[in-house]
Amino acid sequence: MNAIPDSPPQTDPAQLLRYRDRQYAAELLAAAIRHFDFFSWLNDNPASDTETICKQFDFAARPADVLLTLCRANGFIATDAGDCHQLTALAREHLVKDSPWFLGPYYAPIEGTPIVQGFLKVLRTGKPANWQAKADGDDWHASMMSEEFARGFTELMNCRGLALGQVLAERIGPYLGGRTRLLDVGGGSGIYSSTMVASHPQLTATVMEQAPVDAIARSEVAALGLAERIEVTTGDMFKDPWPAAEIVLLSNVLHDWDFPEVRALLKRVAQTLATGGLLVIHEAFINDDKSGPLPVAEYSALLMNITQGKCYTPSEYGVILEELGFEVGPYQDTIADRGFVTAEKR
Repeated sequence: MNAIPDSPPQTDPAQLLRYRDRQYAAELLAAAIRHFDFFSWLNDNPASDTETICKQFDFAARPADVLLTLCRANGFIATDAGDCHQLTALAREHLVKDSPWFLGPYYAPIEGTPIVQGFLKVLRTGKPANWQAKADGDDWHASMMSEEFARGFTELMNCRGLALGQVLAERIGPYLGGRTRLLDVGGGSGIYSSTMVASHPQLTATVMEQAPVDAIARSEVAALGLAERIEVTTGDMFKDPWPAAEIVLLSNVLHDWDFPEVRALLKRVAQTLATGGLLVIHEAFINDDKSGPLPVAEYSALLMNITQGKCYTPSEYGVILEELGFEVGPYQDTIADRGFVTAEKR
């Protein structure tokens, strides 16, 4: 690709991305059904809250939240305002062991797969499993320090990011105002900065990335002919100083991290932006009531397995941002089960 296309795609690639994004969801259900008999236990212990479930199965909080969200999105459990969970009729008939319609044996062929084994580790420890369940592999965070892995993964994200970034750039226009300087933190190949500056001539951008991704970003930005408008700076977003900016973009970054790291990154945003500065969080978001959407709940299972994060709700970010002095805007849809939230520094 030698240039950013003049307009976004006319079609939504959601279904194509969902095949890839949902690939771990079946294995998470297999772990729940075959290794923990989770649904039979909940049938015998109705109205159990999340804390009780975590104690019973020795689940860590992050993966437990992902599992329960996936179950709600599939219509297997219902959760009341007091965080108490109970099975639906669908789950009682087909996921409880003593039901004549129990479908547990259907999941037996995958109960011993490396991905399921990885989920057993993640559920109990909260730590990510190995990338793509490779026995000799590291988790995603460690793997990204390898130049070969980083290049392959960045190319994978880059092909998706063009369409996602163009639609984000189109929809974010009314929120930019007179701001001109964008900081793209953890910006990967720079595809989101590239689509933003291509769509908005007043913008210049800085992509902040660690090695070896920084070199990949410089090459990609140059290939698009945007090196004069996009600078790539090398740095650890948790440790190193952030360049000055009027807009901070966190695109597909926060979902790689657990709550303490999410809070730390949002605190750095607050320290970077002056009054009137704009934060844009671009992600796949879970509904505030954590009942779906199903494709995002399935994607969250993948993220929970290979990273330290998951998909979050707008309100989970919003609570932190309001504490940090931001006025948080409503969630906005874009394309392919993604969207964005804006927050202005008060």
